[in-house]
Amino acid sequence: MTDFMDAFAAALHLILGGDPELVAIVLRSLAISLSATALAGLVGLPFGALVAVSRFPGRSAVVIVLNALMGLPPVVVGLVVYLLLSRAGPLGSLGLLFTPAAMVIAQACLITPIIAALARQTVEDLHANYDELFRSLRVGRLRAVATLLWDGRLSLATALLAGFGRASAEVGAVIIVGGNIDKVTRVMTTAIALETSRGDLALALGLGLIVLCLSLAINAGALALGQAARRGAGAAS
Repeated sequence: MTDFMDAFAAALHLILGGDPELVAIVLRSLAISLSATALAGLVGLPFGALVAVSRFPGRSAVVIVLNALMGLPPVVVGLVVYLLLSRAGPLGSLGLLFTPAAMVIAQACLITPIIAALARQTVEDLHANYDELFRSLRVGRLRAVATLLWDGRLSLATALLAGFGRASAEVGAVIIVGGNIDKVTRVMTTAIALETSRGDLALALGLGLIVLCLSLAINAGALALGQAARRGAGAAS
């Protein structure tokens, strides 16, 4: 118990004292996860919305696959991205393996299905209310997608937060494609694993506390956005 309290006190000292190594790891983690979330949002939001407003053969299968991909194992994603970016892979000439760019790609691949599936459900619910109006005005599919994405922006922001939360807490894929290289690809989750194995519990616990606070902030933000979206829907009705 004394060892834990000592480690906890040392972790707080690192956080409050702005330890340079800890700050660098946190900033690197945020930069990679935010970039991955932005990339996944650019792909997942319009794709999910397009599936929501479209009716085509095999749509149910697409929805099932999209929902199933929400539970993609991170290590499998990391392995596939590793094979694509390795020297023997089709994208090996880009030299992205063991770089932050590779970690962004891996995280984006992991969270794009999450964002797309949540966007599809949100837009589909909105489309049920707008469908008759769109038909009467002869609104095209792409314009309908843009309108619904804008109208559901608060709810869709929750989907982005969910994706960011998954990305920032992920360890399997990023350690495979990033290599956990000091001052290059070491992020909070991979640093926690490494420092725990080394016995440096202060740094590991400090990073763990930051990850926990980040998770709480994301959930609080999602709750606030959800309440704002419900208030907006109530005012509109």
